[in-house]
Amino acid sequence: MNELKSRLKIKEDITLYKETLLRILLSTNTIKNRLLSVLKPHALSLEQFNVLRILRGQNGNPLNLQDVQERMVSKMSNTTRLVDKLILKDYVKRTQCSSNKRKIELSITKNGLDKLLELDDIIDATEKQATAQLNTSELMELNKLLLKIQ
Repeated sequence: MNELKSRLKIKEDITLYKETLLRILLSTNTIKNRLLSVLKPHALSLEQFNVLRILRGQNGNPLNLQDVQERMVSKMSNTTRLVDKLILKDYVKRTQCSSNKRKIELSITKNGLDKLLELDDIIDATEKQATAQLNTSELMELNKLLLKIQ
């Protein structure tokens, strides 16, 4: 705990639950920064990458904006703007639903699929490296514990 207090320049004692939450937040930021450094040369944010992976998981079937938003790891209100940027990059296309003209459907393009293919191994290696200090049993235990606070 002294290391954490020193790192965050905290003078007073902190409770165990506060220390736990601070460590989770610091770990989250570390992992996000590693992933961002890999995505930045490809001009993608974590949220854009997440949208592309969601759409790829549809196996060619379109998805409406609300469904994309519900599946995102990080829920955000500016999903429309996020998708607009992906459309400009020709990674996503927007079409009008044939059965409901008010509904807009999103699909990943070939360029979007190609970009994900290019990133798959790099992201996988980054994710593995972020958890390299933990063995399989520790990873399973950590997942079990984190599930309790979701």
